[in-house]
This record gives sequence, structure tokens and C-alpha cells, in this order.
Amino acid sequence: MTIPKTPGGSRAAISERFPKNVILPRTLYGFVFRASGWHQLATAILSIVLFSAGTIPLEIQRRIVNAATDSSSYRTIAFLVLIYISLALIEGTVKLVLNVYSSWIGEAAIRWLRLQVFETSQASKEESSIMTSEGVQLSIILAEAEPVGGFVGASISEPLLQIGILTAVCGYLVYLQPLMTIIVVTIFLPQSGFVPLMQESINQRVAKKISIMRHVSEDIVRTGRAIDMDGLQTSRIEEVFQINMGIYKIKFTMNFMMNLMTQMGYAGIFAMGGYFVVTGKTQIGTVAAFVSGLSKINDPWGDLVNWYRDLRVAQVKYRLIFNSAHAGNAAVG
Repeated sequence: MTIPKTPGGSRAAISERFPKNVILPRTLYGFVFRASGWHQLATAILSIVLFSAGTIPLEIQRRIVNAATDSSSYRTIAFLVLIYISLALIEGTVKLVLNVYSSWIGEAAIRWLRLQVFETSQASKEESSIMTSEGVQLSIILAEAEPVGGFVGASISEPLLQIGILTAVCGYLVYLQPLMTIIVVTIFLPQSGFVPLMQESINQRVAKKISIMRHVSEDIVRTGRAIDMDGLQTSRIEEVFQINMGIYKIKFTMNFMMNLMTQMGYAGIFAMGGYFVVTGKTQIGTVAAFVSGLSKINDPWGDLVNWYRDLRVAQVKYRLIFNSAHAGNAAVG
């Protein structure tokens, strides 16, 4: 990956470190691989290591509970606890490395994108190009580049890790008790329907907000200061307020529905698991494993939903940046 270093401020330095003919790829993932390259493979390998070992702590927990209820020797329990602590330490270390590495990739991509704005503006020979608008440039550099570039670090590793954990844990729960696994799966199926619909509604508002804020920036640059002679800026800021409140309402409603379904899942596990334990069809350790497993599924599911939100928002913002950067130019990527 070739990522330019932050220039000292001179236009000559930018030109030397950033080829004038470089333009943004057409798609968000085209930008991801242009800005991060083989680093995505390294984060993918770390993600595979993490989710591959994801079910081992659940099995250790189950054995500890069963050993305690079956009056096994404390030496056995202590040995299992040591294994559990060792696994937690290894998992935490790998996750720490992955998080720092992904953050570095994201920050490097933000730098790449911001410098691209400077280079595109410098290389543009059309004064009427959208990219020569100071207001749009300020909006991209100060506000829009960060969420788009920041997404790059988690663009591959995050879905790979979370989907891997979901698959591994669900497979383990099916192995333990197939009927109880149905409860776990049932609470997530409806979410795969309403989450994309609600996110699409958020995306439309995000695109509209960016467009309005660009107009606000352009007028400030045009007048030389933040003044509102005709009340237009006040109207725009009020509209952004209404848009943001609409986004919050949708977002928190989505979170409420997801949390409610998760609690229903716990209730189902307690009800069916309690019945199976009373009737001698399963051990208490299995029920404990399912409770812990649902928590282990709920977290990556929530992270996957958040990643999907970031993906859709980043796609909207990247498309707007791409359209601005390539106004009057031939797109490549």
C-alpha cells in the first residue's frame, strides 16, 4: 500500500507525494483496496484466528458449571478456570492488535482521502468544477472524509469476524441442543428484515444533510464570514436539526426493537432450558452455555448491524465525494 505522508503544507510537497493523475475509484470498496491494499488480508487473518477460537470459552464454561454441580474435585475446576483465563488473555491480545491495526488503516485512509481533495483541486483546470468550490472542499476535508476513511479499517475484518463468530457459536449451540438453538435463531431472523429498511431511511436523510451543509459552507466562504442576511442559513440549520432528530428516532427505535427481541430470547432459553433440566433432558451447564452463547451472539450481531449502518452511510458519503471529485472528469476505478 502506498499512502502519502502528511505534507509540510506546501503545494509542491503534495505534488511530489501524490500523483496528479490519481483519481478516486468509482465504488467505496474500490477506494478501500486502493487505500489499504494487502493490509486487508492481514486483518482478515487476525479475524479468522479470533472467531475460530470463539466457541472454546463456551465449552470451558459449560464444563466448569457441570463439574461444580456434579461434585467433581476442585482441582479439576481450578484447572479449567486457568485454561479459561489463558484463552481470555490470548483472545484479548489478538483483538487489541486487530483494533489498533484497523484504526491505523482507517486513519491512513482518511489522510489519503483528504490529500486527494488537495490534489484534485490543484490539478483541476476547470474553474467551474464542483471540486474547486471552497465550501465543498472544506466540507469534505473537515467532515466527510473521516467517516468514509475510517470505515476502511473495518471494511473487511469486521464483517468477517462477526459473521465467523455467529457461525461458530450457532454451530456449537446446535451441537449442544438443536431445539433450544431454534429460539436463538428466531430472535435474529426478523431483524434481518427491518434493519435494512430502517437503515435505508437513515441513508436518505444523511445524503440530504450533507447537501445542505455543503450549501452552508459555500455561503460562508462566499460572504467571507458566518452571516445570515436573508434567513436562508437559519432555515438550513433548522432543517439539519429536523433531519438529525429523524435519524435519532429511527436509530434508537431500531435499537429498542433489537434489545427487546434479545430479552425475549433469554426468556425462551430460561423457559425451555428449565423444562429440559427438570425433566432430565439436559444439564444445567448446557443452559448456562446457551445464556452465555446468546450474549456472545448478541454482541457480534449488534456489531454487524453497526458495521452495516457505517457501510451504508459511508457509501452515501463516498458517492457524494466521488461525484464532486469527478465533476467534469472521466471516472476510473
